[in-house]
Amino acid sequence: MGGSDVHVRMLAAPINPSDINMIQGNYGLLPKLPAVGGNEGVGQVVAVGSRVTGLKPGDWVIPASAGLGTWRTEAVFSEEALVGIPSDIPLQSAATLSVNPCTAYRMLVDFEQLRPGDSVIQNASNSGVGQAVIQIAAALGLRTINVVRNRPDIQKLTDRLKGLGAEHVITEEELRRPEIKNLLKDVPEPRLALDCVGGKSSTELLRHLAPGGTMVTYGGMAKQPVTASVSLLIFKDVRLRGFWMSQWKKNHSPDEFKRLILTLCDLIRRGQLTAPTCTEVPLQDYQRALGAAMEPFVSSKQILTM
Repeated sequence: MGGSDVHVRMLAAPINPSDINMIQGNYGLLPKLPAVGGNEGVGQVVAVGSRVTGLKPGDWVIPASAGLGTWRTEAVFSEEALVGIPSDIPLQSAATLSVNPCTAYRMLVDFEQLRPGDSVIQNASNSGVGQAVIQIAAALGLRTINVVRNRPDIQKLTDRLKGLGAEHVITEEELRRPEIKNLLKDVPEPRLALDCVGGKSSTELLRHLAPGGTMVTYGGMAKQPVTASVSLLIFKDVRLRGFWMSQWKKNHSPDEFKRLILTLCDLIRRGQLTAPTCTEVPLQDYQRALGAAMEPFVSSKQILTM
């Protein structure tokens, strides 16, 4: 082990859509082969090299950036590839900290100057980011309009998201109906829309955006382009932006990322941010976990435990 190396025993690592995209070869960042899957997770430091100053045995660590390969039992990483985190938060929260809650927080804070009482509309509200958006928005005093796909257990899902702090939970079909205006008349027009789907769903979000508002696209689950009508662009002057957490990290210092992580850890400690619903699966059953992660309408994130 070199002087700046850190020996880590992995504790838990989730399966995110971006992990699957990476394996399929259609993601914005592809590691050199041979590679280990998994961009997120939490591990515990076993030993450190003589030049390591920021970490010690027993500390919990998460990846500093994507492509680390977290689906393994242990590994030796360089110190700068890791970020130390407090070990007094729940394991599932730690394992799912560095991608979805970070994405949710940055999108809520970086694009529009929102104040308590303002509203945000989002699709894919049951996703890991969606659940984090609901909770972080509530902690910031923002109101959320949450769009989900219709499903047999829609009432159960609605109750669960409202339990996280969602104000309105509506289906894609309900969003298209004219009477939705009455349902949403008690909420200020959202100046921020968060789009993880693309296609028709993103077009509907844009229709409900306040004049001069911003739609931020961070995923493309429908595998269809974002379509904005000319009249919305001209007469409502809406803005279309994209967000990718990996790019944010490239544009900001490791200290800024660490500050973001500590802000989220504070929310977790206060009970204002919980992990998404998770199913823990032993690493040796990874095939079952990957199969489950690719099923539609799965409301539980698969987490590999080592």
